[in-house]
Amino acid sequence: MRIEQDLKLDFKDVLIRPKRSTLTSRSEVDISRDFVFLHSQRKYHGIPIIAANMDATGTFAMARALARHQLSVAVHKHYGEAELLAFFAEQPAIPTAFYSMGITQPDYDKFRRVKEQAGGTIEYVCVDVANGYTKAFVGFIHKLRTAYPDITIMAGNVVTGEMTEELILDGVDIVKVGIGPGSVCTTRRMSGVGYPQLSAIIECADAAHGLHGLICADGGCTSPGDLAKAFGAGADFVMLGGMLAGHDECGFEIIEHDGIQKMRFYGMSSREAMEKYAGGVAEYRAAEGKDVLLDYRGAVEDTVQEILGGVRSACTYVGARKLKELSKRTTFIRVTQQLNEVFGQA
Repeated sequence: MRIEQDLKLDFKDVLIRPKRSTLTSRSEVDISRDFVFLHSQRKYHGIPIIAANMDATGTFAMARALARHQLSVAVHKHYGEAELLAFFAEQPAIPTAFYSMGITQPDYDKFRRVKEQAGGTIEYVCVDVANGYTKAFVGFIHKLRTAYPDITIMAGNVVTGEMTEELILDGVDIVKVGIGPGSVCTTRRMSGVGYPQLSAIIECADAAHGLHGLICADGGCTSPGDLAKAFGAGADFVMLGGMLAGHDECGFEIIEHDGIQKMRFYGMSSREAMEKYAGGVAEYRAAEGKDVLLDYRGAVEDTVQEILGGVRSACTYVGARKLKELSKRTTFIRVTQQLNEVFGQA
């Protein structure tokens, strides 16, 4: 046993210090990014925000709505093969939709069948596991990269620089960073395992960029300001779940609760999700997610505008004309617990 004494921070622990700027309007800020992925060598252009591969947010409807704003989606893995083929046939109308999968043999076989029929329309793959530190996960990445050298692979989740480096060297283009920060994730409470998300982003981004790889900050963002902090900390992409939940595009039914319209949202390791997709919680494990009711928020359009406007605003406060400049112009200041509580209530 050992204890690390280094300070670790979350989004709520910091604010971004303003700096002199020559920008006169948020409209002058370019929040799109251009990347050439390390292994696939494919080119990307868009706004690097991705809807999470949860069944509430990783929907076809969400993909179509976000594509209008150059945002991406990681389509959840529980769609049938015929549905996936029909969706990916819409390319290039939705150019950056990720095919999501786990690391089981049935996951791989399903992907192989869909990919063979869809051909080059599937360019992006999200390999998603709760624990990205296992030998089985690394072995799966090797197999996938060897079989499909031209696809762009996003994979995780991890929270340390050493594992970020290993995954990039093993063939991952975008490392997904975050263990336990999600609003409906209970991994930290159930297992005691996790890492403050801001520090995880800073450390993993430093490791990835040294090898010309990229990271995606996955989880913990509850406001547009949190996205600005994630990008300021070095994230190349940011993945959102709860912030995009509760909308028409999520495909869930609207529920009347105490006279207020609500919509369900649950973690993909929750009891509800496992009962829906796996027949229940296996006897050797515990649920690590929760089921909540969110206020129904209508179409996702207004929320997207709010998110993008917040990120643009952060850029104007530090004088960043382009999103890629934000991390170079970001200085974080720590806030005291008292200020933290006041700020959180404001």
